[in-house]
Amino acid sequence: MASSMRSLFSDHGRYVESFRRFLNHSTEHQCMLEFMDKKLPGIIARIGDTKSEIKILSIGGGAGEIDLQILSKVQAQYPGVCINNEVVEPSAEQIAKYKELVAKTSNLKNIKFAWHKETSSEYQSRILEKKELQKWDFIHMIQMLYYVKDVPATLKFFHSLLGTSAKMLIILVSGSSGWAKLWEKYGSRLPRDDLCLYITSSHLTQMLDNLGLKYECYDLLSTMDISDCFIDGNENGDLLWDFLTETCNFNATAPPDLKAEIAKDLQEPEFSAKKEGTDLTW
Repeated sequence: MASSMRSLFSDHGRYVESFRRFLNHSTEHQCMLEFMDKKLPGIIARIGDTKSEIKILSIGGGAGEIDLQILSKVQAQYPGVCINNEVVEPSAEQIAKYKELVAKTSNLKNIKFAWHKETSSEYQSRILEKKELQKWDFIHMIQMLYYVKDVPATLKFFHSLLGTSAKMLIILVSGSSGWAKLWEKYGSRLPRDDLCLYITSSHLTQMLDNLGLKYECYDLLSTMDISDCFIDGNENGDLLWDFLTETCNFNATAPPDLKAEIAKDLQEPEFSAKKEGTDLTW
């Protein structure tokens, strides 16, 4: 690995921008919204039975777009019931955006919001220190387990916070996805960072089995347009490369042989498919 390569997480601004480009060029949010519409109502069907207040804990809630979709489904399931929604999110920027979204969203009168600027590990330490083991009716961790150091311990802790008829929702990249295949093959040649773990749904189910926890699996099918990655000097392509490889300025710093190998693989049927003749979806 060339010494000039560094983790994307070493540059927060570039990470945020590459993530934004990823969302703009993928169906990530759309497939999640479809899941919320079709599957979530069944999952939360009993979490608020006979309760005067429903307690929801969002771990890594980001800017709140998905959180508000979840809350709308809970409201529809339990009209008029008060909802206590607490958010654990380490980014002040994301919390500010979340609060802005709440401020301009209607129909949230029966929901109380609280934000905690901390990581899931910091939240866990704080709760254990104060011995405030509050029970929750619904806990969700969406695309955030990559950022904890001890995933099994995290799962065990938050599972212990579930109340009667409560559920926990975890969303992670699939073990059979193009991203997973990319990291299985090239992860050892890309910069790693203590801030991010390589973990997929396959690892998660194994951990849950080892912990003896029951679970159900759902497949969320999403695609990403990576055609810009193959246009020299394309800003979108450069940022998408960064997101795919979790490397800051990958195109400018990666060894030519590594870049060529990954570029070749990303155009293979195992990793991507042609769409409408020209666009590559990953």
